[in-house]
Amino acid sequence: MKLIKEEIVFQWKIIEVVQQTVKIGDKELLREIAKRSPGVRLIITDWDKILLTKEFRTEVNADDYRLPGGKVFDTLKEYNEHRDDMEKYALIWVKRECEEETWLIPQNISLYHVSKVGATVERDLYYYVITKFTAHEPWQQLETGEYISVEWKTRGEVMEIIKQWGMQEDRSVGVLMRYLIWNIS
Repeated sequence: MKLIKEEIVFQWKIIEVVQQTVKIGDKELLREIAKRSPGVRLIITDWDKILLTKEFRTEVNADDYRLPGGKVFDTLKEYNEHRDDMEKYALIWVKRECEEETWLIPQNISLYHVSKVGATVERDLYYYVITKFTAHEPWQQLETGEYISVEWKTRGEVMEIIKQWGMQEDRSVGVLMRYLIWNIS
């Protein structure tokens, strides 16, 4: 596939719709893609436990377990200005999200996986593993409307949450399952 032309047809604070003319073989096709700033997710582990957050999510109208994390940039403009150096900025946000949501200061951080969405939506999720951290005074610095509790769960408890559909972010379920299979005995 060869990109011939690209035009932004709609842009808002965190998302834009781009119309592309691409050449595949000898045919030119018109397609639309929604682009959004990437996010980070944290697999914080302490021996045989994983730290999960629990929060009410309007999209599922229920409490949902999640890996801590959030968006990397507050606006699409910031993302477009820094997209060539995403790992650097993702790491900055890993530290910020970890401290804001979990009260932990990360010390040993490693990139585990980048989950890419294809076809008509572009929103990558950067998954980091944190295996060493220190705690600070228990307080959360959450965004307006966020009510997040922090819970340490054993491998078995995490597996049960996943089995019972208690974690709705399917990309995180897949990455976390892969991590649990290969990294925790």
